Amino acid sequence: MTYPRMLRLRQKFPRQRVENIPAAIRDTLAKLNLGSKIKRGQTVALTAGSRGIANIPLILKIAVQHLRDLGAQPFLVPAMGSHGGAVAEGQTEVLHSYGITEEFVGAPIRSSMEVIQLGSTPEGWPVYLDKNASTADHIGVVARVKPHTNYAGPVESGLMKMMMIGLGKRHGAAHYHRVLLEQPYDPVVRAVGRLMRAKAPIAFGLCTVENGYDETAHIEACLPADFEPVEERLLVKAKEWLGRLPFHEADLLIIDEIGKDISGSGMDTNVVGRKRALRTETVLDQPEMRFIFVRGLTAHTHGNACGIGFADFCTTRLVKAMDYKATVINCVTAGYPEGANISVHYDTDREVLDTALAIIGSRDPHQARIMHIKNSLMLAEVEVSEPCLKDLKPRTQFDILHGPYDVKFDAHGNLTPV
Repeated sequence: MTYPRMLRLRQKFPRQRVENIPAAIRDTLAKLNLGSKIKRGQTVALTAGSRGIANIPLILKIAVQHLRDLGAQPFLVPAMGSHGGAVAEGQTEVLHSYGITEEFVGAPIRSSMEVIQLGSTPEGWPVYLDKNASTADHIGVVARVKPHTNYAGPVESGLMKMMMIGLGKRHGAAHYHRVLLEQPYDPVVRAVGRLMRAKAPIAFGLCTVENGYDETAHIEACLPADFEPVEERLLVKAKEWLGRLPFHEADLLIIDEIGKDISGSGMDTNVVGRKRALRTETVLDQPEMRFIFVRGLTAHTHGNACGIGFADFCTTRLVKAMDYKATVINCVTAGYPEGANISVHYDTDREVLDTALAIIGSRDPHQARIMHIKNSLMLAEVEVSEPCLKDLKPRTQFDILHGPYDVKFDAHGNLTPV
């Protein structure tokens, strides 16, 4: 088969970033005057999630130091729904893989899948809270604000979701995802968050926002009463700074790796498309990929291939690397068993390309519009085929670094990673 020639691009995204992360955290927390409510000797539970948030070990470390300076006794609770195989040891292992250890952060990690029920919202939805967090005098919610991979609205992924899904553990995550199959996301996450703040000792929130280069672009602390307006404002920034593909469509999108550290859905559907349109919501103006081919898993995902069901093709080596049980637990808990569906797979990348490019439509394989990325988070440098430049309107600014050149395979018939 004759393939189109490829070019390597360097994209240009807005690059707002925090130059001194420790100073930024100390400054924003100091503005809250937490010493007026957190007294010497009191315990503070800090949330630690399963996403690969930029600089998260350092962010938690400085937050711990600030609380210790107040005389408090902080500890971490894994706040990740059903990730880590939905077992306490697995969730601690996830944190360790990110460098979030007791030694580095300076605080103990208390991991449990037990929850208590705080009460129910006016709509009758029960609200659950990590049992260890419930024993603390105060709770600090640490979260990244970003577009959600399934839901669209003024509040998506951030402090509110961390309280509902992260602190709800597997029990809460399973319940809320069932509710969300029938109810719009926004009123559910707000109702749960409001009851959580009314009944649980939530003391503050600490938000991060990232840019398209996977860097910390903004850090802001807020009091519980301000969670919703702060998150709404920061989500606007997060969408503005989000990394994007250089073109809105392609015949084939090749992704070197997916994983829970990249996105809750393995690949960020805000970037690659295929964002689920639930019955209660409509998703507009999505990227349109005829086929998606995933080559492997990240090390930090621990075999969790959640989201592989978004792909049309994958490699047999990815399938062998899957922790199928962990993947299924995560997808079923989210009410989305299709996310664990195993794509058509072949032993080599060359076999996938030959299969996919033979069925792209009326264009010959050498005319295929191909994009190749490392993952949906690291988009600064990407590969595209010549027909993309000839046929499609660019969505981003970029420079051509190399090319055109032939598609490169190694001795085993596999592509060179981006």
